[in-house]
Amino acid sequence: QKDDSQRLLESFNCDEKEHTLTKSKAEPYISEEEMVLEENESPLNSNITAFALKAKVIYPINQKFRPLADGSSNPSLHENPKQAVLPNQVMETSTSGSLGSLSQGDKEDCSSSTTIHSTTSDDRFQARAFLKVTCFPEVLTCESFDIKLCLCSLLLKDLMLLDTELRKEKHVMFMQILKIYLTDFCHKKKITDDLFKKILLIQENDFEELQKQLDCRLQNTEMSGAHNSEYQTLEDLERKEREYSEHIIDNMEAFWKQTDKAQQGFLDQSKCSSAKATKITMDLTERMIAVEGLLNECQDLHAMDIQERLFNWELMVKMIDSLKFYIPEECKCRLNIVSNILDHLTVKNNLSVRQKEELLTDLHKAFWEQLAHFTNECIQQSKDLMLKRLECRAKKREEFKRKQKAEQESLLSKTFHTGNFDDFLKAYHDLLEKHRQAEWELEEEDDYESTEAVAVLYKELYSKASSVLAELVNELFLQTLPVVTGLSVRECELLKEEWQENLVPQLEKWDTHHLKRWKLFQEQLLQEKKLWINEYALSAVMQKHLSEKQEKIIQGVVSRLGCLSDESVNYILQKHRLLLCSVLRRLTLRSIGMAALTRMRMSRKKSLLQELREQHILQKGSSHCQDEDQWQLQKAVESHILEEEEKLEEETQQTHLEFHQQLVTEMQEALQFLQQHMEQVIGQTLLQHARQEAGKRKSDDEQDFKERLVEAAVESVYGSSNNINRLVQNYYQQVGKITEGYERKKLQQLKSLQAERSEKNRLRKKEENEHTLKEEQTKGILNISSAVHQRMMLQQKKVLSQFELHQQIRLESLKQKLLGLHHLETELENQLRNAEQDFVTELAALARIPVTVKKQPSKRSKPAG
Repeated sequence: QKDDSQRLLESFNCDEKEHTLTKSKAEPYISEEEMVLEENESPLNSNITAFALKAKVIYPINQKFRPLADGSSNPSLHENPKQAVLPNQVMETSTSGSLGSLSQGDKEDCSSSTTIHSTTSDDRFQARAFLKVTCFPEVLTCESFDIKLCLCSLLLKDLMLLDTELRKEKHVMFMQILKIYLTDFCHKKKITDDLFKKILLIQENDFEELQKQLDCRLQNTEMSGAHNSEYQTLEDLERKEREYSEHIIDNMEAFWKQTDKAQQGFLDQSKCSSAKATKITMDLTERMIAVEGLLNECQDLHAMDIQERLFNWELMVKMIDSLKFYIPEECKCRLNIVSNILDHLTVKNNLSVRQKEELLTDLHKAFWEQLAHFTNECIQQSKDLMLKRLECRAKKREEFKRKQKAEQESLLSKTFHTGNFDDFLKAYHDLLEKHRQAEWELEEEDDYESTEAVAVLYKELYSKASSVLAELVNELFLQTLPVVTGLSVRECELLKEEWQENLVPQLEKWDTHHLKRWKLFQEQLLQEKKLWINEYALSAVMQKHLSEKQEKIIQGVVSRLGCLSDESVNYILQKHRLLLCSVLRRLTLRSIGMAALTRMRMSRKKSLLQELREQHILQKGSSHCQDEDQWQLQKAVESHILEEEEKLEEETQQTHLEFHQQLVTEMQEALQFLQQHMEQVIGQTLLQHARQEAGKRKSDDEQDFKERLVEAAVESVYGSSNNINRLVQNYYQQVGKITEGYERKKLQQLKSLQAERSEKNRLRKKEENEHTLKEEQTKGILNISSAVHQRMMLQQKKVLSQFELHQQIRLESLKQKLLGLHHLETELENQLRNAEQDFVTELAALARIPVTVKKQPSKRSKPAG
């Protein structure tokens, strides 16, 4: 008679998981086709299991086997154990994977495994649905395998909340700064109280409308693609993050326009002088730069805290996860020892094979029912516990928010003057930072308490389950075996004592394995922390490069303008610095979010690879004596793990690149907004400068005098036609001489500049030729010592440096030309003015009209910048 009892025991964990999960809420989402496919892949219906029972391998016996290149048997890691399918979730039934690991439900004896899919299944993984959680305690009751996805989605949610709070803080600070200026003007009687209230009301309404538009767009983004409000897919989450970033950039650009409009409206209403308006505009820009500095520092600190909290969450979830699987592990230990004792009785002919199988089947069924009962009880009680805690948490949060709002309103109601801007900014920011820190500590404390409460609950239920399982074993040994085997009660008691003695080392062995796994898990977290640090470093380098490049661009633009005053140039540079700070702060947060999305996309494969690595390390440490086949198999698996690690690293880098390209696209969009806004700022500055220059040249008194002089000369009896014609001809001759002199000097100066430029070009070409000669001399060495891409980079740098040098020489030449022409133009203007004044004086003397206009020095004597 065939002995299939061991196969029954080995399938224990798989059966237990199937029974538990069929009772989950997600059951309606499993299609009939998928259920048939699962049944066909059941290890109990496969002849592979029978072969695996006799195969001497160090890996799970309940797997699909395939031959290695060396001819030995290698466990090919097959599909995920049967688990409920969530909405929009794709069943993973592909057998094309080449690597896998332990399942969630069986981590010690490796009775099942999962597959790390190829890149072709990435889209299917992104379409997997996972639970949509709003806070960490909800994750503790989550039955899904994708807990890492839930935790990372919470990180993204916290980053979004931080961004919202800082954006709101910036809006409030701008309004308060504007209010301080209005209050100062109101005290000086430059504006009335009604106008003061009207300006503030208009700006508040404009900002509220701006926020409403953003909220409406974000709500539409949240609702799009939401087929089930309880679940979400990674694909949906990535799309929402991308659209959210686009909306925030649009809102940022609208805020810039709104603040400029508010400043201009305030200055127009106050009717202050041009110099005063310029000073106020500069002050406002300086204050907002200070605000951006405070927000940037705050954002960096809190973003790091959010990431650190993610790792704390993972530790807490891992602890609860270990408690969840303690009872199934103990069940297997108990059943294995009972099976060994019954095998011994079968060998001694106290039991037939059929009787042994029946006893094991009954005991298996009883254990299975008790395990399902306690598992469901754990799930239900933990959910009830979390619901109560979340209700208390919501009440505390509401009370906390009410106190915070009262404190903020109290501070904002205080009167601040223009002299203590910094005091207000510091006081308000410190208050909000205190509130954020207090709320953060409250949430952390609640997270720890919730975890502790769930842990206590699981320990209590574990104790109850352990007692019930012990009673089932007692019933087997003390009631059933004496009847079936004919052994005395005392002999059966001795068998039970033997079972207890053998159980202790088995449980100790499992505890040892658990501690090793915990250590490996902590090492994995440390590795992931290093990856986050690398992301921060990369983001910092990118920001520095972008900031320097943008600073260089705006400096080049301002230097080419040339005609603006130092004050106007300062304002343009400050305005650009302010907007750039806002853009960089947004992109920093976006890059952190993309790092989290990368981690989510790779989480499945990384988790499976980590489990396989743990399994290999644990079994390698427990297998002291190995034959040649086992040793060869172990080396093959190690080689295979390294190969899969390289593949995973390559896929991770590819995903990083994909997100980086997306970030660059968003960066270009934000910089396009920045450029358009700065074009408007520079245009308005140039327009204001042109108006000032036109105002300087305009002289109404002088024009009136000339008109009166013409009328008096026509009516005068002292001046004849010949005399006046002679004066006019002399004046034209003098103007002609002045013009000829100007053209001659201009031509001479242009020739001089051309010669100077030619000399500089000659020297530059000479230096280039010398440099090229040196390169040719060292070309042989360079070809040997440098890689192709290094030589290409050197050539690129050379071309760029030559181009920049050429541009610099050309720019300097144009500046010299501009300065020279400006000097000649000023000289020409002075000579023409003097000739005109002499003509006017002679004409007035001829017509006997008193001269009231004096010669005025040219106001354009100052050379252009």
